[in-house]
Amino acid sequence: MIRAAFALGVLLLISACGPMDLGQAERACVADAQLAQHPRGSVAFGVGSGGQTAATISLGISTDYLQNRNPDDVFAACVQQRAGQPPTRPFSAMPGSRM
Repeated sequence: MIRAAFALGVLLLISACGPMDLGQAERACVADAQLAQHPRGSVAFGVGSGGQTAATISLGISTDYLQNRNPDDVFAACVQQRAGQPPTRPFSAMPGSRM
């Protein structure tokens, strides 16, 4: 019984490592391609009821941006890696490419 449960667990783990659906891979890779275009950041300030202040700064930068890689190439490589096949269209043809 324990062996059967273990074998089932191993099969589930192996199947989770398989390729993604092409559409899922394309949606997941948009963020990587966007970070290859330019860094992302945000700044937030707040004041509490007791007069306490808070500030948060967030900066996202990718090595693809630092290496000046083409976002279309980053997107295609990401989709190929995750889905095992090329994307249906280049990143530059997607609505999220103009962010």
